[in-house]
Amino acid sequence: MSERRRGLGRGLGALIPAAPTGEKPVPPAANGAPAASSTAPVLTAERGVAAAKVTTLPQSSVSHETAEPSNAEAESPQSQAGAHFAELPLDSITPNPRQPREVFDEDALAELVTSIKEVGLLQPVVVRQLAPSRYELIMGERRWRACREAGLDAIPAIVRATEDEKLLLDALLENLHRAQLNPLEEAAAYDQLLKDFNCTHDQLADRIGRSRPQVSNTLRLLKLSPAVQRRVAAGVLSAGHARALLSVEDSEEQDRLAHRIVAEGLSVRAVEEIVTLMGSRPKSTARSKGPRAGTRVSPALSDLATRLSDRFETRVKVDLGQKKGKIVVEFASMDDLERILGTLAPGEGPVLQHGLTGDASEETED
Repeated sequence: MSERRRGLGRGLGALIPAAPTGEKPVPPAANGAPAASSTAPVLTAERGVAAAKVTTLPQSSVSHETAEPSNAEAESPQSQAGAHFAELPLDSITPNPRQPREVFDEDALAELVTSIKEVGLLQPVVVRQLAPSRYELIMGERRWRACREAGLDAIPAIVRATEDEKLLLDALLENLHRAQLNPLEEAAAYDQLLKDFNCTHDQLADRIGRSRPQVSNTLRLLKLSPAVQRRVAAGVLSAGHARALLSVEDSEEQDRLAHRIVAEGLSVRAVEEIVTLMGSRPKSTARSKGPRAGTRVSPALSDLATRLSDRFETRVKVDLGQKKGKIVVEFASMDDLERILGTLAPGEGPVLQHGLTGDASEETED
């Protein structure tokens, strides 16, 4: 009965067996030096797999319950389903070619390298075996890269049988749970999974634990212009800004508005208001296939409108009739109007506020 109680404290190391060898554990040498293991690093009972170091720990720090497998495990190692623990040479592991994560933060990677040099790798990577002495990463490419930069020769790993069609799914789920994918990487992974599994958005959402609208909205990001996608991937634009830009069909308009978001620090709400205002234009222009009667069409005026639009970072129209012309400058909100007025009259402070104050004083005098 006491043996069962001690078994409760064995940690994850007892749940994930080392690679089966068919040999009994080697006792310590007579001089007290630890015996080296050719299959797996030693695990401490308190921390289990999470405490596995790339270098073998002293035998004195190892629990006998973790280091010595039971007779049943020694006699039938094949009965352990799923995975086993081993220390593998770094050169025997190749990255996952379908890894959805493409951007690795250099600062975070450098911190991990420093940590590994000081205390070792605290969490093993997950791999699958391709051939004798050849493995492919399923999870943990950042840890694998950090170990290489730290100058290590081996890495603790969990060897697991994984089919090809589940390789991307496992890698995606790990990164989703760690929130380490940027929105574009997540969208590309979703798109690849839809092709691999030949499933619907509902089925994919159920597989990865996401809602269907979230999956659909993320996939829509792939429709953004390449320039906007680069900003999203770099973290300059948030997923909320990117989704707001999806309503803008013209790629040049998308790029112009994305530049304005970055330059002015516009909120998602402000971008939505701008897009709503822009979306109201095609309805009026679609009905009029040509210029109104009496309106002059001039390439010079069109070029002027384009330059003014770039100058004020909003849509500007220049129309010239038979007797007079007009310039129309669109704005999305009062703050946007104040910005445009500040460009028209620089150095005069909040122009709109002065005007509103003057109007209010005149009404008071009356």
